[in-house]
Amino acid sequence: MLRLGAAATAALALTLTTPAGPAGAAADPAPDIPVSNVTAHLSQLQSIATSNGGNRASGRPGFTASINYIKGKLDAAGFTTRVQSFSGGSNLIADWPGGPANQTVMLGAHLDSVAAGPGINDNGSGSAALLENALTLAARKPTLTKHVRFGWWGAEEAGMVGSRYYVQNGGAGGVEVYLNFDMIASTNAGYFVYDDDATLQRTFSDYFATIGLQTEGDREGDGRSDHASFKSAGVRVGGLATGAGAVKSSAQAAKWGGTAGAAFDRCYHSACDSYPSAINTTALDRNSDAIAYAIWKLAVGGTPAENDYSISVTPSSASVQAGQSATAAVSTQVTSGQAQSIALSAGNVPSGVTVSFNPSTIQAGQSSTVTVATTSGAAAGTYTIGLNGDGATADHSASFTLTVGGDGQGTTWTAYKAYAAGDVVTYQGSSYRCLQAHTSLPGWEPPNVPALWGRA
Repeated sequence: MLRLGAAATAALALTLTTPAGPAGAAADPAPDIPVSNVTAHLSQLQSIATSNGGNRASGRPGFTASINYIKGKLDAAGFTTRVQSFSGGSNLIADWPGGPANQTVMLGAHLDSVAAGPGINDNGSGSAALLENALTLAARKPTLTKHVRFGWWGAEEAGMVGSRYYVQNGGAGGVEVYLNFDMIASTNAGYFVYDDDATLQRTFSDYFATIGLQTEGDREGDGRSDHASFKSAGVRVGGLATGAGAVKSSAQAAKWGGTAGAAFDRCYHSACDSYPSAINTTALDRNSDAIAYAIWKLAVGGTPAENDYSISVTPSSASVQAGQSATAAVSTQVTSGQAQSIALSAGNVPSGVTVSFNPSTIQAGQSSTVTVATTSGAAAGTYTIGLNGDGATADHSASFTLTVGGDGQGTTWTAYKAYAAGDVVTYQGSSYRCLQAHTSLPGWEPPNVPALWGRA
């Protein structure tokens, strides 16, 4: 959580119409998030900090390693991820497929620590809880009434730089709700709910009521964390916190337990903000479950998901000479429901061309290598070949564009010419295939630049 002076600027008051959530309770109830999984992520973040100078501050190696750890988990689970770089750091954005893209529920947490310590409660706690909620969403694959996106922000401790950059560069487009989680496992925990939006505040308070806890509106974090970037863009915001450097009152200690007269987090912005000593596992468990409750309340429908998938090919085109071949990766992804078996085949294949898949049958979520081979007699031209997936409940296809040259030898490499990936040229009697699209320059002859050309 960013530390600000007392003279904080008052936020602009916005009057917004709040749409009702899904009618009734979802048929698929919100999951119980295993706190052991969340603490396992925290242990990894601590190890990363320990190996990188004792912190995970934005722009430093510990932050980069933290992003790589989370991104690896999300990529393996089927999320579409991207790293957005800015001056002083980077953000990690992850989208789960499904739901209307222009109606997004986004959840975020800053991933950076201060330079003084590993930042395990501030804000490994919010980051780890979001990661486990994202992985649970991927495992459960519920029907979505809203698109769900997650963000892990850089440089929050430098003034909410990452989230502000994201919003100012169009990231808030289509985002109806943003939920922020900054410090949710303070050792002397309180249970604070952002009160910027009454409906979102009630969503969280309703959850805590089911486990017999009263909440309070969050005052300490007003305007001090990444939700402020979204609120300034007119997005409805909500979130959770367990307190930072403020002192717990006697009334709060009577309501929540803990120590009156002591800070909610005695290690706030300090070297002792480490795992496991700086983590209140009970508070972490409750808040992780509250996040799941909000996701299911705001974005999950009550109808079981129909099994479906998407199919794509990378690269989607290639240029070869007659007698040569090209390969590409056919990738599939589960978009709703459960994975299904998919038989792969090709259509609209011209004479002199054969298409094979390895393997020819895959499960949705897996990939196959497609080989497009030509004979020496294949006619020159450009062809669009259909790569078809035949699933148990759905059929989809992707297009692959094949360009066949006519002389079997390629064209002579020339400087100042634009080459596309897959183009074949000759140079000093040898054939080379272009690996990356580029415009050639003197000195970039194929034997000199193996990053651009490979032997054909």
